[in-house]
Amino acid sequence: MKNTKFIFIILLIIALVGLAIFFFSNSNSNMQSEDKKQEEVLNSLQNTSIPSSNEILDKQTEVELTSFSTPLAGDENRLENIRISCERINGTTLKNGDSFSFNDIIGEPTEDKGYKEADVIIGTKLTKGFGGGNCQVSTTLYNACLNVEGIEVNERHPHKRKVAYVEEGKDASVSYGTLDLKFTNNTGKTIKIYMNSEEQKVTASIVES
Repeated sequence: MKNTKFIFIILLIIALVGLAIFFFSNSNSNMQSEDKKQEEVLNSLQNTSIPSSNEILDKQTEVELTSFSTPLAGDENRLENIRISCERINGTTLKNGDSFSFNDIIGEPTEDKGYKEADVIIGTKLTKGFGGGNCQVSTTLYNACLNVEGIEVNERHPHKRKVAYVEEGKDASVSYGTLDLKFTNNTGKTIKIYMNSEEQKVTASIVES
């Protein structure tokens, strides 16, 4: 009788050990399978090219309406004046019905603002003045405006002598306090102006924002 009980206990222990080994082995296999699945998901994400939020936002919110460039030339002073004025205009936003004034945006081109003396045209004569080069900035922007239906040019003045950076009759002279370039956004949309002086050219781009 005692031997029978002993044998029964031994068999029970063996059965319990066997069950423990089975459950442990199955659990470990499932864990390895889950780890493998997670690794595959991570590898899949790493190999997927996702555009940045900025790139998506730009494509969704801005559509270029026009772009116009003029060839950049002149001494260092003139180039610096052009750079400053482009920087001041760059990013200007106009809602439908808003008006733009070159002189209001740029202000008086003074030495305190970083402007330097460069060639300017006064009447038919070439002389030196702070902000020399600004007329190329206004001319470039003026020609971009001509390419957008709904932009109404309210004020524009031609030079009294031909300029080298644009065809005759397409220039827009500016002089603080006397000559201005003004236009109104009547496109029915909000527009934004981008300006820069890089790669040997001055460029004005107008986008729907």
